[in-house]
Amino acid sequence: MTPQEHLLKIANTAMPFGKYQGKMLVDLPEEYLLWFDKKGFPQGQLGMLMRSCLELKVEGLDELIKPLKK
Repeated sequence: MTPQEHLLKIANTAMPFGKYQGKMLVDLPEEYLLWFDKKGFPQGQLGMLMRSCLELKVEGLDELIKPLKK
């Protein structure tokens, strides 16, 4: 996956379960992602995308991703 594809996935992948089911990953609250960071991210691509999303939020770069949402 190219970096551009990775960012597009973060912007356009919906959370498939839990309190924020249906919200795009980029729109998840940082606190929610930090909770997963402590408890363990899901396996596979979803976990990888959530981890990347947290890194973007911590660095204050998530606002650059939001315009990529479809």
